[in-house]
Amino acid sequence: MQETNKFIGMGMTLLIAAGQWLGRFRENLAARFPALALRPDTERSRGDVPGWVLITLMSAVLVAGLLAIAGPALERLFNQAMEQVQP
Repeated sequence: MQETNKFIGMGMTLLIAAGQWLGRFRENLAARFPALALRPDTERSRGDVPGWVLITLMSAVLVAGLLAIAGPALERLFNQAMEQVQP
């Protein structure tokens, strides 16, 4: 369970860092090429969380939860399959 929490924390940290990097990239791109700016940078739009961030975060939490619940059974299944393989 502690490993799962560690992976979830690492994943969330990675998502936050990626979001920040993409935000800076978008700002730099818009500054260099004003014609490519997708929308004006207003106070209202700064707090919006893009849908892909939410979908990615929910998917990561779902996978981590399923792995925490089904991890031991999947490990047993894998070990049984590996024992049946002949060298």
